[in-house]
Amino acid sequence: MRTLTGALVSATAVAGILVGSLAGASSGFAATGEAAKPAASAEAVSPLAVDNHGLSTPEARNVQCWLMDNWGYPGPLNGQLDPESWKAMQRFLQAEWGYPGPINGVHGAGTDRALLLFLEADYGYTGPFDGVWGPRATVSFKRFAAWCAGSC
Repeated sequence: MRTLTGALVSATAVAGILVGSLAGASSGFAATGEAAKPAASAEAVSPLAVDNHGLSTPEARNVQCWLMDNWGYPGPLNGQLDPESWKAMQRFLQAEWGYPGPINGVHGAGTDRALLLFLEADYGYTGPFDGVWGPRATVSFKRFAAWCAGSC
């Protein structure tokens, strides 16, 4: 019985290896003639990340107006905090709140941490400074957005 079980396990292992080899080989045999080309290049992809951090479209538009008036946001005023909006916000945070990162429109923990420092000082934020956006941060950001309405 033990010999039969060992043979069965060995046969199963060999079959698995064979199937895996055939599956991996299929892509190598598929290309004929010209070399396969990628569907898109890295240069053709651009970030379309919009993150309003809990703001409504009108509230985000208020922030964009303020960023346009003060920090070089080129527009459009569409209420979508896109990478260009975040670049302007990063310029503000770097100049006024110690943001040490690049001005690249990709906001992450460093951008959020500096934004939270600003919101604590002027808009009532009372949470942790861990770079994680939460409900208390959203409430404070909404207060800032309401103040920004004067820029529109």
